[in-house]
Amino acid sequence: MKGPISQFVEKHYKHFNAAALVDAAKGYETHINEGGKMMVTLAGAMSTAELGKSLAEMIRQGKVDIISCTGANLEEDIMNLVAHNHYKRVPHYRDLSPKDEWDLLENHYNRVTDTCIPEEEAFRRLQKHIHGIWKKAEDSGERFFPHEYMYQILLSGELKQYYEIDPKDSWMLAAAEKNLPIVVPGWEDSTMGNIFASYVIKGELQASTMKSGIEYMAWLADWYVKNSDGKGIGFFQIGGGIAGDFPICVVPMLYQDMEMENIPFWSYFCQISDSTTSYGSYSGAVPNEKITWGKLDIDTPKFIVESDATIVAPLMFAWILGW
Repeated sequence: MKGPISQFVEKHYKHFNAAALVDAAKGYETHINEGGKMMVTLAGAMSTAELGKSLAEMIRQGKVDIISCTGANLEEDIMNLVAHNHYKRVPHYRDLSPKDEWDLLENHYNRVTDTCIPEEEAFRRLQKHIHGIWKKAEDSGERFFPHEYMYQILLSGELKQYYEIDPKDSWMLAAAEKNLPIVVPGWEDSTMGNIFASYVIKGELQASTMKSGIEYMAWLADWYVKNSDGKGIGFFQIGGGIAGDFPICVVPMLYQDMEMENIPFWSYFCQISDSTTSYGSYSGAVPNEKITWGKLDIDTPKFIVESDATIVAPLMFAWILGW
C-alpha cells in the first residue's frame, strides 16, 4: 500500500512533466523489483539541497546500488551534517547586489543559490580532520579514492562531536555504513580537492596519495562487467554535467575500446533536468541521442523530466519508497 505522498502523486500528476515523473518512478520501481541494479548520479548542489532526507533511506533500503557524484556533492552532505546550524539562508538571493555578495565573502559565507555555507564550521572543520586521514594513508604508503577517505572519516566517529542534523538524513553516512560504491569524476574541482591540491603544491602531500579519475573509470569498468548480467543496470541521472557524462561512457568504452561485444547497454534511463533541449548541449540532449553513442539500446526504457530536481527527486524517491 502506497503512502499519502504517493497517493497524492498518483491522483494529481497526470500530464506533461508530472506524468513523466510518475512514469519514470514506476519504471525505476519495476527495474528494481525485477532484479535490476541502479546507478544514481548527482550533479548540481543536491547535497546542499538536503536530498539526503530521502536519498539516505533509498540507500538503506537497497534501492541504489552505486552513485556517481561531483566532489561538491560528496563533501557538502558531510558539511551539512557537521555545520547545518551555521548555514545562512538568503531567500532574496535574486536581489543581491555585488556589494551584498562581497559582504557575504567578507563574513566567510560561500553562497549556493539561497543557501550560504559557512567556511569556518564547514570547510575548515572538515579540512582539519580529513588532512589527518590523508597524511596517515601517505605515511603508510597507501592510496585511496576520494570517497574512501570520506568513508574513513565518517566511520571513525571523529565527526560525531559536530553533528547538527539527524544522522539518518545524511546520505553519505548511509553510503559509508553500507560501503556503497561511489565514483567521483573531476573531484579536483571541489573544495576538498582544491585543499588537497594546495598540500601537494606546498610539498606536504603527494598527488599519488589520491587515486585518480582514470583509476575511477577502470574500477567502474570492472564493476559494470561484474554487475550487468540479468536485468542489468539502470541509470538515474539528477542534473547534467560530469556526474552523468563520466559513468554513462563506461558502456561504449567497454564495447568499442575494449572490444567486449556482448556488454549490455544501460537497461533503464531517466534524467531530471531543467536544461533546455538544444543543439550541442549534452545535459539538454534527448535520451535517444545516447543510442547513437552506444550507451542506450533502442528498447531501453527512457524518461526525461524537465523540471527542478530539488522538487522532482524527493517525490520520485517517495514513490519508490512507498511513502
